[in-house]
Amino acid sequence: MTDLWKPVELGGIQLRHRIAMAPMTRNRSAPSGAPTASNVEYYAQRASMALIITEGAQPSADGQGYLLTPGIHTDEHIAGWRAVVDAVHAKGGRIVIQLMHVGRIAHPSNTPHGRQPVAPSAVRPSGSVFTTSGIQPIPAPRALSTQEIAETVADYRRAAAAAAAAVAAGADGVEIHGANGYLPHQFLSSNANRRTDRYGGSVPNRVRFPLEVATAVAEEIGARRTGFRISPGNPFNDIVEHDVEDLYSHLVPALAPLGLAYLHVAHRGDEVLLKRIRDDWPGRLLLNRVGADLNTRIQDLEGSLADVVTVGMMALANSDLVARIKAGAPLNEPDPTTFYGGDEHGYTDYPALSRHRGD
Repeated sequence: MTDLWKPVELGGIQLRHRIAMAPMTRNRSAPSGAPTASNVEYYAQRASMALIITEGAQPSADGQGYLLTPGIHTDEHIAGWRAVVDAVHAKGGRIVIQLMHVGRIAHPSNTPHGRQPVAPSAVRPSGSVFTTSGIQPIPAPRALSTQEIAETVADYRRAAAAAAAAVAAGADGVEIHGANGYLPHQFLSSNANRRTDRYGGSVPNRVRFPLEVATAVAEEIGARRTGFRISPGNPFNDIVEHDVEDLYSHLVPALAPLGLAYLHVAHRGDEVLLKRIRDDWPGRLLLNRVGADLNTRIQDLEGSLADVVTVGMMALANSDLVARIKAGAPLNEPDPTTFYGGDEHGYTDYPALSRHRGD
């Protein structure tokens, strides 16, 4: 039986227990994309988690889609992340920086250069995005050329190197965001990817870009410091995967030989597919069972479906989640009105256990 509090190793990352913080966009970085003092406080507060997976950081200017999201492609970004990492390490925590290129889920007014979004194909997604001018429809993207795809892979490589510089003291690593309808997931999809070249059409072609990104990042900073996140069958951001079982039955075994630190699965209910992914993945598996309670997540550990479980809103609202679980204390309820953007309210001011008890 797997104990929630039993240490575990992810590649070269030693974890004290098995409950980690899932990545969550919070829209509270500087306009330049540099992490702020508030970001430092937010992550340091949660250093008791086994591992913090940060909010997505764009690997290039083209990778940004939302307001006030962090980057990881300039010296200013590196300095900001180093302050975050140092604060987490000072409290004994472990942290990896998630690399997130949003692809077509963007608006020109949210980026530093004002360019049209890029994607596998020029297919406009349904939906809108918040901008400085209010809610705006997401515009049609521009299809990446094969040369630009290679340049985008290089952007990920450079971002991984920048992240490695930011975490040099503890060498924790990065996670590639291949889920939730962002660029790697767009290449995987049936509707966003309508290419007829070697990056589109067949399942082996559609997984090519995510594999190239994972390979480049692993080569740059080491596979033992590289994780990869997937969300099979997730329709978020207007994604359709008509052949989801075939797709992930190809992608997961193709990632396996890289020897990555972990595979992170955002799971939404297909238990048969989850079991197949578990069987196909020889390394450590992180599982984010979306919407599940803590007891269900612990059962995933005990049933060996997961080596580590990740939680989002529980960690967002409870900086001292580990202490609360151990004490059997009640949890703070998250405030959805403060999830995206704003000041410290709903970010760093959730009451800690000592204050909850009136100590």
